[in-house]
Amino acid sequence: MYLHVQKIILLAINAICGGAVIFSYVNGITGHPQSGNALWGNVPRSLMPVYTASMFTAAAGYLLFTYYIIFRLNPETARVEGFGYWIFSLIYLLILVPSALWMPFTFRMIENPSLVTWIIIRAVLAIVGIASIVMLASIIRVSPHVQGPSHILAIVGCVAFCIQTAVLDAIVWTGYFPVK
Repeated sequence: MYLHVQKIILLAINAICGGAVIFSYVNGITGHPQSGNALWGNVPRSLMPVYTASMFTAAAGYLLFTYYIIFRLNPETARVEGFGYWIFSLIYLLILVPSALWMPFTFRMIENPSLVTWIIIRAVLAIVGIASIVMLASIIRVSPHVQGPSHILAIVGCVAFCIQTAVLDAIVWTGYFPVK
């Protein structure tokens, strides 16, 4: 099976930057085993099950829209508002690179609170949330799009991802996370 160079780039971005996100989470949690609950900040216990469910649906959604973009779109013809297929690489970088920074900065905030660190955390989460919304708009507006269930599932999956990143993380979590 032939993979277009743009698809190889997207796979590499997901492998390297996605691996960095996972590493930052594993490293953060194993490096701060007593601080896991501190990551919740003051998020009410009643919202924690919603968050947990949303994390799983967001992860599944990520896989759905990534499958669609990499395995269903044609990089030779796909366009989003005049941009070529390469725009997806930029959007993935804007989602994954800041996502890898969230946990280290959050633990820094827990251990040594500062306004600068808090602003960085908010900026990181805002970038991810905005990039997620841009991803959703791009999947909706891509032309030509592949007709059928894969396009619909990509949109639904990206909506779930946006709920987690743009609403729960960038707005709700930051509203409950304590600034000292």
